[in-house]
Amino acid sequence: MRLRNIPGADEIVSNSEYCIQDPAAHRGNWSEMLGNANPIHIEVGMGKGRFIMDLAALHPDINYIGIERYTSVLLRAVQKMQENPLPNVHFLCVDAATLPEIFGEGEVNRIYLNFSDPWPKDRHARRRLTSAEFLARYDQFLAGDGRIEFKTDNQDLFTFSLGEVEASEIWKVDASTRDLHNNPVLNEGNVMTEYEEKFSSKGNPICKMIAFRKG
Repeated sequence: MRLRNIPGADEIVSNSEYCIQDPAAHRGNWSEMLGNANPIHIEVGMGKGRFIMDLAALHPDINYIGIERYTSVLLRAVQKMQENPLPNVHFLCVDAATLPEIFGEGEVNRIYLNFSDPWPKDRHARRRLTSAEFLARYDQFLAGDGRIEFKTDNQDLFTFSLGEVEASEIWKVDASTRDLHNNPVLNEGNVMTEYEEKFSSKGNPICKMIAFRKG
């Protein structure tokens, strides 16, 4: 689906106090940049920001950084922050492939991947945020005891994602379900995204996987 271009979105994002410009300049020094040593959790492909902002309101002692590639989407999150500012939320407008250039070794404690683009064609499999290529990127900056949490309603993408983790020499599946909202353990404390609410209201089961490093 082609994203609708919103006039002025680039300028608003570039000038927003909530969007960190030149994030690679802070690699290895994020605690200093954020002004505290609290854990850093990131959401890759955060969309309009509901999930990460709801989490931030619940956990003020955690730094949340939302990553979104498109300014026309990120604009909506910026507007929400203007209405309800949260001191522990920041945004980056970058391609997820560049994240190892932005975060240093062990700087991120948790990665959220929510309803990522499934890239359904086989030739685009490497672009999926749960592909072996992206899992290798996450290994470069996720803390040793950090974890990846992935949610989707796309059964094929979930099957692919489980396979990529299970085939990895680095990662292992700690827990998974193909029906999150009926799983009392994994659904405890679940914070829904816009897509999750939309798809589940139509009866679509939500899948979730949690991955840790082996060892």
